Amino acid sequence: MRREIPMFITAVVGVVFVIQYFIPHWPFNQMNAWFSDWFSIISACAIWLGALNLMKISANKVYRKKKEWGYSAVIIACFAITVFIGFKGGESFREAGTGFDWIYRFAYIPLSATMFALLAFFVASASYRAFRARNFEATLLLLAAFFVMFGRVPVGDAVVGWFQNIGLPVPDAIMPSNIATWIMNVINAAGQRAIMIGIALGIVSTSLRIILGIERAHLGGD
Repeated sequence: MRREIPMFITAVVGVVFVIQYFIPHWPFNQMNAWFSDWFSIISACAIWLGALNLMKISANKVYRKKKEWGYSAVIIACFAITVFIGFKGGESFREAGTGFDWIYRFAYIPLSATMFALLAFFVASASYRAFRARNFEATLLLLAAFFVMFGRVPVGDAVVGWFQNIGLPVPDAIMPSNIATWIMNVINAAGQRAIMIGIALGIVSTSLRIILGIERAHLGGD
């Protein structure tokens, strides 16, 4: 029964969510509302479990003085301070001017900006490895990236303006910005749609396997 009951609940919830899109009437719409409320409750509990698990792992790392345990101590301190200030602010803790809002605007946002700035160097390194013209496909990727970047940065407009200043007309069809827009709206959009269709089919097949009880990985099985 430890497996049968969770499988039964999963099947009922999955079937109701599918049917209510086609029959949005009682009792399916009411059951969908109930399940949505329960999902919110379970998500809130899962967030707390994840936070407590993070604190447990960090505290164990600090206690055993493992490698780079100082970062774990910073995590514990920041988490405790943020939670304390958030609870102290009451229901309006997210309003402007509160301590939680100060932490968000002057600590979290600058740290996030720093992280994304550091990621730019990793993206540049990965782009260098990916855009090397080793074969035909890599060459196409390199050319597409060049035209998109050339059309999205001010350098492209400056080069076009220089040609126009010396009396050489530049047709609209070969304007860097127009080429970049065409690549993104036509070629890139077609590739994205194909990928999204594949993802959708994968989601449907996986969902059916879970609802029918064929896929049992979420229950700890194979």
